[in-house]
This record gives sequence, C-alpha cells and structure tokens, in this order.
Amino acid sequence: MTFQSDPRAIRWRVHLRSAPERVFAMLATDDGRRRFWAEASEERDGVIHFEFPDGSRWAARVLECLAPERFVLEYYGGSRVTFTCTADRRGGTDLQVVEQDPPRFEREESLAGWVSVLLALKAAVDHGVDLRNHDRARCWAQGYVDN
Repeated sequence: MTFQSDPRAIRWRVHLRSAPERVFAMLATDDGRRRFWAEASEERDGVIHFEFPDGSRWAARVLECLAPERFVLEYYGGSRVTFTCTADRRGGTDLQVVEQDPPRFEREESLAGWVSVLLALKAAVDHGVDLRNHDRARCWAQGYVDN
C-alpha cells in the first residue's frame, strides 16, 4: 500500500506518553481543545464552536463521544473525523485520526493540517508546551505551520 493512497480518507497515528484518559480530555473538552487546537472552543448542544488562530470559525457537530476511546466529529465539508485512543500497555496512548471523505479541493491541506494538529497535541499533553503562534499575521494561510 502506498502512502495515504485512499482518496476518501486521511489517516494518521501518533504515540503519546500520556494516558488515554488525558488524551481524550484534550480532544473532548473545551479546555483541552484550547490548549492545542483552537483559540476558542465552546461546546453547546452537541456542537463545538471553534475559533482558529486566523480568526476563522467553524461549528463541528459531535457525532460520538465514548470516553476514553473514541471521539467523532462532523468537520469541514461534511467530512467525518474519528479520533481513536488505544492504551499502549505502558501508560501511554496510540492515537489514530481518520478523516473520512475530506473535501477533494482541501485534501492536501487537510493531509498536512492533521500532522500540525497532532504534533501540537503531543507537545501540549506530553510536555505542557503550546506550539502555536497565537498571531493572526502568522497563520496557516500565510504559510506558517500553525493550526
């Protein structure tokens, strides 16, 4: 199988030294998402209202929230994003993200974007570090690696 060969799905995995419960909390809570992914995150009535570093906003419907294993969102363009946390038997987590049916015109950007999100998550949950710029003039749209 070649790298990311399925045009209908983007798949990434990252290993985290933090326990699945901690990783899941970063994904499934407003406080967690604000620590690595969004400038603002407010979940109301099963919808997460994101504000990203560039000022853009998105409302993502939560489709499934099964702590601490699985968190599923309806994301950009109606794609479905599934985060699966699996204990590594050493206290850490293998996290997989799958974006099913990403918009065709955004596939390349999404492919790279998830790497940025996952590495920012790893820095935040495992090391207490925020990798983001928090600067609208230095965002993804300007060519900066910043989710």
